Amino acid sequence: MLNTERVGEPLVHLESRRLLAEARRVTPEAFDSRGRLLSPIAGTWVRPSAWFDAVSPIDGKVLAELPLLDAAQVATGVEMAAAEFAPWAARSLDERAQAIAEAVELLQEHRDLLVAILAWDIGKTLPTASNDVDRCLAGIEWYLEQIGPMLEGRKPLGLVSNIASWNYPFSVLLLNVLVQSLSGNSVIAKIPTQGGGVSLTIAFALLRRAGLPVSLVGGRGRDLSEALVGHPRIAGVAFIGGRTNGAEVHRRLRATDKRYALEMEGVNAYAITHFTNWDALGQQIRAGFDFGKQRCTAYTRWVVEQSLVPRFVRTYVDAVSTLRVGHPLLGSPVDFGPLISPSKVEELRALIAEARELGATVLYQGELAEDAFTSQQERGAYLPPALLFRLPQDSELYLREPFGPIDVLVSVDSEEELVREANISNGALVASVATDEPELAQRIASRLHAFKVGINKLRSRGDREEPFGGKGGSWAGAFVGGTHLVRAFTDGPHPLEGNWPD
Repeated sequence: MLNTERVGEPLVHLESRRLLAEARRVTPEAFDSRGRLLSPIAGTWVRPSAWFDAVSPIDGKVLAELPLLDAAQVATGVEMAAAEFAPWAARSLDERAQAIAEAVELLQEHRDLLVAILAWDIGKTLPTASNDVDRCLAGIEWYLEQIGPMLEGRKPLGLVSNIASWNYPFSVLLLNVLVQSLSGNSVIAKIPTQGGGVSLTIAFALLRRAGLPVSLVGGRGRDLSEALVGHPRIAGVAFIGGRTNGAEVHRRLRATDKRYALEMEGVNAYAITHFTNWDALGQQIRAGFDFGKQRCTAYTRWVVEQSLVPRFVRTYVDAVSTLRVGHPLLGSPVDFGPLISPSKVEELRALIAEARELGATVLYQGELAEDAFTSQQERGAYLPPALLFRLPQDSELYLREPFGPIDVLVSVDSEEELVREANISNGALVASVATDEPELAQRIASRLHAFKVGINKLRSRGDREEPFGGKGGSWAGAFVGGTHLVRAFTDGPHPLEGNWPD
């Protein structure tokens, strides 16, 4: 088992190379003779027509080469993956559960290696990478214990396709894959374009060793989407991503009989009025910067009663000014590391500049932790927190989720305006209201257009005992989480809860 404490050694690029050498030793079948990764499809390792570089956002260096399959290869892969469904579904639940348990044992055996590669893959700190992997392992163990009653009277659909964002490749994508296969489906998943493909390929190699009917393909979205969404052998689609791509997937699926659960972005708002518990709010503000707010449930819009704005700003600055942003694996503790790419940082800097030109004020601009970098390190993917105020309504940041450490403060002077500004994005995954008055809290919470609403606390995705979904444009199709995730991709007597077209 790999000792991840050594990841902080000074020769950071050599360390990432050492990790890849260890991965190649553990799963040699996943690599070609030149050390390039292959695609696991239906029990075979497919050589792509080309490869693309997996660049670590930590230092801008190439971590590995990932497979770039063409459209024809992916279509063939879908056919191969679909052929695994019938024999897998014919196995008893106990037999499927035993195979899943064997896969979990392999993941646990190589857990430290997966954590360390994941950290380099998408720039997570070791604690956040550990949390991602461990939530996946704990989650599937929970489903193994609970799955019996969930599947009573239900049948699997067939081949389920998974297209997910890069930020939680284990606790979201891999857990979904495991639950879908435990439920009797065969599964095919797309490598997220922006990151996570190296650690996922190693994990899928371990799943294939346990005999699970899971396949993983990498390539350009335009080459893969037709096969992964429109192919007639696809019975269900799980999508996690932005609204533009999600809306296109939804448009194609709603005219079919395919099952789907599409999670899309929304602006998650925190509304604050008649409130005094600033110490508690400060702790929430600081905790909200986990992984640089590169999360679908990150709160980035703060809608505050006008008289409370000065106190909110003091609380915010006190909480955020202690955050350390830098290289996540050097050994010097940081709160979060890079964003997923330099291009993402450039995009957010451009949006901030646009907002300022339109009249917005930057109330707070953090700095990078200078002692948390090597002397010659590439820093293009690093961005410290910022708080913007008085954004005009024609500013792009006024209406969109930044998916990074940028917060927007909106001042309001009535309850109606508070609710309207909190509901700016036509539906959200989560929202919260902070107030000292319980009746007021319940009234405002009932009017917030979000799937989960917290009162004086943050809300998170959750993936076991409670369902997860979205309202408005933030979700389409079946809800997931616990029993809902199992029902989303099986057929049976229970009606599916979800956000369906009118």
